Parts: sequence; structure tokens; C-alpha cells
Amino acid sequence: MNEKVILPQAGKLTGVKGMNDLLPPDSALVEWFEAKVRQLMARFAYRNIRTPIVERTPLFVRGLGQVTDIVEKEMYCFEDRLNGDSLTLRPEATAGVVRAALEHSLLYDGGKRLYYMGPMFRHERPQKGRYRQFDQIGAEALGFPGAEVDAELILMASALWAEIGLRDVRLELNSLGQPQERLAHRQALIAHFEQHSDALDEDARRRLYSNPLRILDTKNPHMQSIVNAAPKLLDFLGEASLAHFNTLKSILETNGVAYTVNPRLVRGMDYYNLTVFEFVTDRLGSQGTVCAGGRYDYLFEQLGGKSTPAVGWALGVDRVLELAKASGLTGTEPRLDAYAIITDPTAMPLIMGVLHTLRTAGVSVQMHTSSPDGMGSMKSQFKRADTSGARYALIFGADEIKAQRVTIKPLRDAAAQQVTQPLASLASWAATLQSPL
Repeated sequence: MNEKVILPQAGKLTGVKGMNDLLPPDSALVEWFEAKVRQLMARFAYRNIRTPIVERTPLFVRGLGQVTDIVEKEMYCFEDRLNGDSLTLRPEATAGVVRAALEHSLLYDGGKRLYYMGPMFRHERPQKGRYRQFDQIGAEALGFPGAEVDAELILMASALWAEIGLRDVRLELNSLGQPQERLAHRQALIAHFEQHSDALDEDARRRLYSNPLRILDTKNPHMQSIVNAAPKLLDFLGEASLAHFNTLKSILETNGVAYTVNPRLVRGMDYYNLTVFEFVTDRLGSQGTVCAGGRYDYLFEQLGGKSTPAVGWALGVDRVLELAKASGLTGTEPRLDAYAIITDPTAMPLIMGVLHTLRTAGVSVQMHTSSPDGMGSMKSQFKRADTSGARYALIFGADEIKAQRVTIKPLRDAAAQQVTQPLASLASWAATLQSPL
């Protein structure tokens, strides 16, 4: 059965609010940052994983928790017209990574270090640093129980900030312990908040018996004194949980990574246990979390697998780059090696073959193209060549084409000499360029 097509109304079509275009030159900064991340991940022996942006809705309900903000209010869910399944645009990537690891028996031969890059989707009111479609980069270490892997991930993020010159980012740590410890703390929290029930806002009252730990994450200023007086989870940790937390802190201290223990730090997803952490800044207003993560040793079981330790983090690319810009960092467009100046369009088949040879040799070349009025004057083409930022102009004039040669004119080095080169030997000239591409 054919679906009814709804024709757009007349007028200009615009993008969806909160789902933004990425245009040059900002795209150059993103590409530069992603390249830095790939290099860093390789040095830490993390390998790339790519999962679909659409998953079955139960994956997130079971994985993130039914009473989390994401599941209750923020997911884009729709019905699959083919079979009626409920599908969801991924609001985060960890659940999908674990699903993929289970589905493909990825850990059959031991633990895996993985990283991902890609868009996430949350249906919420758009504001600076908080969009409906946003890019995340994340790292996940699956199958490793030790606190040293928690520390490795934090050291990796710290190394990233140093490499890109990011300042004004601080690390906050906490431990959520194990389920039985959280249960005892949960009972104490409920008892505490019940004594102040008249002062709780609507969200807090709704979460009081379903997820009281999330009340600690409230941004309501009228509840801060009540939250500050609540029992601290750290006081309920057993010997093993404290040892894990102390090992992590010791590694960070030994390696010069400053941190603050924040006993009120919780995460928005239910799958966390033991270590949780955030890298935060005061330079982005209310959206101050730049990178966050922690340990989630029970998520594999929640999704139907065997008990498997795991830990990871995710960073918001938009927020990192906003902070990078505030710190004075800018992206640079890829450097152009040459601009081809063409006076005779009938020679285009020959010229395009020459340019293809250069590009195959690793030279970046922008070709001048014709307009309804022709190729344009030599003067106007040189002006475009200069504006392009190219290092050289390749001049394919009538005399050059007749002699099967090209004139190579330096555009950025006033001391360099213009030369003429046979078309057949351009590959040897290309080898001397040391092209950055």
C-alpha cells in the first residue's frame, strides 16, 4: 500500500530546530579534532566500532532505565512500518556498543578496547551546547574489571585536552559502589527525603521511590540545602568498592591528574556502578559537562548477556569545540597545492587527464571551470587562484598546450622562480611538493 505523500507548502524550507548544519570553516575544526582523537585512540590501542543510529526501543529502556530523563522524555521513537517494531534514534551509544558485542560474540577471545564517533538524538528544548542532534565521541573498555582501566580512560581524556590545548577543564570523581551498597544508601535517602517531602519539587517526588539517587543531581536551587544534607553514598561503600576507588585515585595522583571527589556526582543512566566521573568547565554556562563516563559492570546482564565488566566515557563534540574556540583554537582548511588556470576549454580533456595524474600522486588541485561567458580572463583566474590559498598556479595557456607543457608559478613564495615543465614529467615535480595530503 502506497503511503500518502504530503507535499511541502510553498516557501523556503529550513532545517529542523536543534539539528544544525556544519559548514566550512567550522567543519575544518571538527575534522582536525577528529583526526587528533583517532591518533590518540591508536596510541592507547582502541579500535573503531560503528553501530546503527537506529536501535530497537527496548534496548534503551532496559539499558538506560525506565525512569531516566532520556527514556521518559527525550527519545525519538517511531513504529517500523514493515513489522510494527518500536524503533528509536539512539540517544547515546554505549547500549548499542554492548548490544553489538553480545550479538557478535565480540569478547570471545578476551576484552576489547573500542571507540566510536557519530550523531546522537534527544528530543529536548534546543539551547547552546544542547541540541536535538549532536555528535559524540566515546571510548569503551569491555571485559576489564580493574581500576587501572578506569584510570587509563581518564588519562586518555586528560591527554586529549593537553593535545588540543584545552584549558579550564577540571575532573570530578565519585564511586556509586555496588548494588547492595546502593540499596542501603537508597533506603537512607528515601528516609531523608521523606522528612522533607513538602520541599521536594515535582521531579523529586516522582523519583522518590523509583530512583532517589537521581534527586541528588537536581538543578533546583531551592532543594540544594536538602540535597547537601542527604546521606553520602561513599559512607556506605564496602571494603572492595573503597579499594577500587582508592586505586583509581592513587594512579591519577601518581600521574599528576588533579581531581575533586564530588559525593553528589551521579550519572543520568541506571547502568553505572563503582567509578563515575565528569570533566566539567565553568565557561559554557549551564551545559558545563564536557566529557563524562564511568563503570557499568551490569549492563551486559541487563541486555541478556553474561556478567561482563566494562567502563567508558563519551564527550560532546559541540561542547568541546565551543570550549576550544573560547580558548582561541581555530580550524584550518586543508592546504591546496595548486590551482589550474585554463584558457582554452577545448583542451579540457587533456588537462583533466593531467590533473588526474597529479591528484593520483597526492597533489591537491582545484580546477578552474567555465561559466556561461566562457573561461574568464587570465587576470580573473589568477585572482581566484590567489584567493584559493593554493601554493602554485598551473597555467595551461595556448602556448603551453601546443608545446605539451605547463607553466608552474609560485603564489606564496616571492623568491621562488616560475618554471615550465613537460606534461609527461609532472609526476616528478609532484614528488618534490611534500604535499600535506
